[in-house]
Formats: sequence, C-alpha cells, structure tokens
Amino acid sequence: MEEAGEDEAASAAAGSQEAELGEKGMLAEALDAISSLVSASLSATLFPLKWQRIRERLNRLHAGLADITVTAAEDRCDAFLSLLRDVAATAREAWGLVPRSQGRHYGGGKLRLRSDLDVLAAGLDACVARLDEVYASGALTRARALVVPRPGAGASRDDLRFYVRDLFARLCVGGAEMRRDAAAALSAVLRDDDKCVRVVATDVADGVGVLVALLECPDPRVQEEALEAVSAIAGSDAHRGDLVVGGAIAPLVRVLDAGAGSAAAAKERAARVLCKLTENSDNAWAVAAHGGVAALLSACAGSGGGELACAACRVLRSLAGVDEIRKHMVADAGAVPVLVSLSQGAADDAARIQAMELLAAVASGDGAAREAVIQEGAVESLAREVALRTVDALCLSPPASTDRLLAAGFLHRVLSLLRSGDGTLQHCALKVAHRLCGVSEDVKKAMGDAGFMPELVTALGAAKSPEAREMAAEALCALVSVHRNRKRFIQEDGNVAQVLQLLGPDEEKPTPAKRFLLSTLMHLADSSSGRRKILSSEHVRNLEKLAESNVPDAKRIVKKLGGSKLRSIFHGIWSL
Repeated sequence: MEEAGEDEAASAAAGSQEAELGEKGMLAEALDAISSLVSASLSATLFPLKWQRIRERLNRLHAGLADITVTAAEDRCDAFLSLLRDVAATAREAWGLVPRSQGRHYGGGKLRLRSDLDVLAAGLDACVARLDEVYASGALTRARALVVPRPGAGASRDDLRFYVRDLFARLCVGGAEMRRDAAAALSAVLRDDDKCVRVVATDVADGVGVLVALLECPDPRVQEEALEAVSAIAGSDAHRGDLVVGGAIAPLVRVLDAGAGSAAAAKERAARVLCKLTENSDNAWAVAAHGGVAALLSACAGSGGGELACAACRVLRSLAGVDEIRKHMVADAGAVPVLVSLSQGAADDAARIQAMELLAAVASGDGAAREAVIQEGAVESLAREVALRTVDALCLSPPASTDRLLAAGFLHRVLSLLRSGDGTLQHCALKVAHRLCGVSEDVKKAMGDAGFMPELVTALGAAKSPEAREMAAEALCALVSVHRNRKRFIQEDGNVAQVLQLLGPDEEKPTPAKRFLLSTLMHLADSSSGRRKILSSEHVRNLEKLAESNVPDAKRIVKKLGGSKLRSIFHGIWSL
C-alpha cells in the first residue's frame, strides 16, 4: 500500500512538472509570435494608424505575459493555457495581413484589408481582457515589481484604461508591498488627471466598489491612499453619486469614528470626503443614518482644533440644513456644549471660527437651540472675542484710530482680559497687545504705565501654545526697549528673576520666545541696576547654561555683564 501511494505521488509530481514545462513552452511560443509580428508589422505601408494601434495591443499583451509566473493551482491553469493558445494563433493568422499591407497585393482590396485589421484589433482586445480576468482570478502573479508605466500627458483613453485596470488588478491580488505601490499610483493619477476618474467610474468593473472596500483596509498606507482616491472621485460632479451608490458613506463614518489609536491623517481625509459628499445638505440623511452626527461631534471634541475639527464642523453645517437633523444635534447628540468648548478652547483660529459659524447655524430659527447656547455661557465670551477681532482689524493701523482707543480706556479693557482666566479671550487680548506694541513709542509708554509688562511675563509662563509664548515674549521685548518702561520693569520685584527662570533649558536650541527673552535681557543689561538684578538672581544659572551651549545672544549678555564677580561665578569657562 505504501509503495502504491508513493507511485501515485511520483506520478502526480511528474504530471505537474510536465504541465509546468508545457505552460512555459506555450508562454515562450506566444511571446515569440507577438515579438515577430510586431517586428514584421513595421514594414506595413497601408493603414499605418491601424497597425500602430495593433502594435500597442500586442505590446500590452507582451508586457503582461512576460512579467508573470504561474501558480501550481491546476483548476486555474486551463484558462491560462487557452489564452496562450489563442494569442499564438491570433498572431500567426495576422502574419498574412503584413504582405497585404505592403502594397504588393490586396487579396480582396483595401476595404477587405481594413475590415480584417479591425477584426484583428478586436481579437487582440479580447485577449487583453481575458488576460486581466485570469490575472484577477489569482492564477497569475507578477514576477517583478515593474509594471505598466504611467501614460504621459495627453495619453488616449485606451492607454489610461489599460494602466488603471492594471493598477486595480494589483490592488485585488497583489502582495502587501504591491498593493501599497498600486494604491499610491492610483491616488496620484486620479488626483492629477480628471479623465482617470471617468475611467475608474465607467470602464473598470466595480472600480468604485473596490476603492470603497479599501477604505477599511487594515494596512494604514493602503487605507490612506484609498481615501485620497475616493476624495478625487468625490470632487467630480459627474461621478460623486457613484460613491454614494457604492456605499462609501458608512465606511467613511467608521474611519472617522475609529478610536484614538487610528491615524489622524485618515480621519482628516475621511472628513474632507464627507464635506464633498454633503455639500448643500446632499446625502445628509445617509450620513446621519450611519451615526455620522455622533462621530463628527466626537472628532470636534477630541481634536483640540486643527483641520479635522474644521472639516467636521463643515460637514455638521451641511447636516444642520435639515431641520430634523439639527434638532437631533441639539436635543440628543449634545452638540452645543461641544461646539461652545471648541469655540473657546481650540488652539487655532480657523477651528474657533468654524465652531462659531456652526453654533450660529444650529441656533438660527430654533428657540431651544438658542436657549441652549445661552445657558452654556457662550454669548458673552463670543461677543467679546468678536469685538476684539473687530478692533484689531479696523482700529490698530491708523494712528488717529489708536489715539481714540487709548482715550476710551481700551488698554485697561485689554489688560483685564489678559487677567481674565478665559483662554480664548486671553489669546485674543495677547494678539491685540502684540499689535499695539508695533504702533508707536507713545503707545508702548502707555502700555508700560498701564501695567502690561508683569502680565506679559505671567502669560509667558502660562501659555500653552508656542505661538502665544512667542507673541508675549516679543511684546515684552518691545516694551522693555523703551527706557521708561525698562526702569519700571527693573524696579518691580520679581520681573527680572521670572525672565531668567523662563530661560530654563527645556529644549536644546532656543525657541523664538527664548530669543526674544534674551533680547529683553540685553536691554536690561544696559543699566547697572539691571546688571545687578541679573547677577543677584538665583536663576542666573539658566543664562550660564545657554552661554555654555554657545548661544550667541547669551554670550553677548555675559560679556556685557563683565566684572570679576561674574567671572568667579562662571568659573572662567569663556574667553571673553
């Protein structure tokens, strides 16, 4: 029994090897027939354009067949063998058309020759389509990473169709790296060429469906490229509806609603696609039905601002155009607290503005929504922020307008907002103070008299964003550059020590805010009282460390301070 089993296994192995050798021989025969026909067709003088198109099809077949290997799956080989036989037969039959196309004899006339060339082209098209089908079935795999090159600018639709179909074939059956490369190439060509969008939507079998399925691909690189490809289709008015019909909304919402570990870039892309799909409240019900309202509000609450929050707000504004969805957002989804929080605490202006505009859209024509906004305490905060923005835009450039503001006690109002504890208002007040410092010398003197310098030092220590710290440091440096302000700053206890403390070595290289602080210390070191304050501070070591790190401004300050006492403090480590 064992011997019989071994004989059967050996016989099966021999048969498999014979089949493989047969396939290789047939593949070589088909490739040789194609190459020979391409070479011979170059001598054809009649109907040169038709022969050019035929050569293009032959070259596509040759490239597709030359770059494959065959799997051992027996049930998949029959279709491939049949294709190889038909390709070789078609190429051999076409040989008879070459001499007829050289003008020696027509064999039925030019009309008959034209008809025969059209039949040949159609037969080759059928072979290309069958090769795509066999490849998509998994019977064939690419032997090398090289694939069909991307068509150049102005390429025909046939060339684009062949290229895009090849990319989809690799997406469907390729390995991990091949799928990533194909997804990147597909998103790039869709982004750069509108004609390819039409090809995917109309000429590739279930092309939109394949992309929709890839939206939830576990490979993040493939997923992000699929999102870019879907975004390109969503930007086409003619084919945007194909995404909705293909079921894109549900996976887009799931991408947006993924946990904290999900890539922020993927969420941003998903939100941008939903923006395009919901313009003018289109498809609003579809988004809401798949849990889109909750997912979008979650994105607003967890992002802290940025492009994700902006895109989510834009989608929600489109959804708010439907009365029933707007009521659901307020009554059930808790939209108002989320948006009020975003409008007051987002790190960037764009997100805050989007949140304000969405609040206005939600509250328009709805008494319950307006009452909810008022109860959240947003009205006063928003009104003051808008007022500050308006003053900043209209009144801080012309000197005459600035004089009127100062006469009206505007500086004291800005100063009170700096002390308010409201992060949004503090940020706006800081921007206004920063602008005021650049108006004139008299304005800087007035700000020093009003007490801005200690508040700017406090803001420097409390600010969370680099932008806010830089604005506060630059404003402080501008104020201290005025002699009267500098004298006041030195006399008030703790100011110089706080500036030195803020020089603490949190980063290897000085930030823009620290560079402005060093410039401030440079101004302070111009007076003997300033130098004494610096030397007597317990935080002078921070300045020493920056000088040790060869920070030019820090070394210049040290040199300006000078004196034997300083040299003993710094252990003679510099050659001054």
